[in-house]
Amino acid sequence: MSGVRVLALSGGVGGAKLLRGLYRILPADSLAAIVNTGDDFEHLGLHISPDIDTTLYTLGGLAHPEQGWGRRDETWSFMRTLKELGGETWFALGDGDLALHVERTRRLELGQKLSAIVEVFARSFGIRAQIVPMSDDRVATRVATDEGELSFQDYFVRRHCEPAVRGLRFEGAGEARLPKCAREAFASPDLEAIVIAPSNPWLSIDPLLAIPELRDALHSAKCPVIAVTPIIGDRAVKGPTAKIMAELGITTSALSIAEHYSGLIDGFILDARDRELVDRFDVPIEITDTLMNTPEDGDRVAHAVVDFANQLAKAQL
Repeated sequence: MSGVRVLALSGGVGGAKLLRGLYRILPADSLAAIVNTGDDFEHLGLHISPDIDTTLYTLGGLAHPEQGWGRRDETWSFMRTLKELGGETWFALGDGDLALHVERTRRLELGQKLSAIVEVFARSFGIRAQIVPMSDDRVATRVATDEGELSFQDYFVRRHCEPAVRGLRFEGAGEARLPKCAREAFASPDLEAIVIAPSNPWLSIDPLLAIPELRDALHSAKCPVIAVTPIIGDRAVKGPTAKIMAELGITTSALSIAEHYSGLIDGFILDARDRELVDRFDVPIEITDTLMNTPEDGDRVAHAVVDFANQLAKAQL
């Protein structure tokens, strides 16, 4: 981990797209990503890690190109048979994806740590970047809604984000510890930037920030900490971010995202379509087109992150 230059905090498809850009423009072994595991859950007797797997598939060149999650060229024999048997089919597991869950569960039952298992999987996919779960301890995102508290996957997948969100809590986060490899990434003498990916701040990044050790590491970081907006205008690039903000009484704008990270970030990357907001921020701003529809788009945003971090570091000298 001593060679880590850029450390990303990430979750979901938006985060994985930025990670792919960083992975493409940086020396492969100089990137580390700490990934949300608040979405992890047990299903059909298997340990499922959706955000970790999206990251693995994306950096490994295996992700479904339209969905952004799941595997490309997936087959569905397992789900068809499960449906015929009357089993639970609300959470789809493709045949190739299923193999990953089976092997992860087997290794966990042998006593291996999740971080060590993810490292093995990354190497098997030819990934040289460090992909690190936010903790080897269990942390579970719980969503308070107008219909009562729901587990994350019940809210996100089974209920398609339909119930109104009233609050969130991250069960187990207060006692959770960072994996050793995450602590080493924060302590890397070569670290030039920490970036908060354009992931859903409440569902994908807040579970990480709820871990005291991680939040303390951010506060004591000696390199610039930069956040990339997941909001353009009054809309989320992807997912239910805007819906959740409205339900929590938060104005849907990039400015609200920067305020959410207040005290943690040294700079913010704003989409070019929101440039009229630039004078309203309390931190330095870099403006670029933040939409990442292609790998080349991700390269552009990744370059903006690295260049901005260099500018901020020079300004701090």
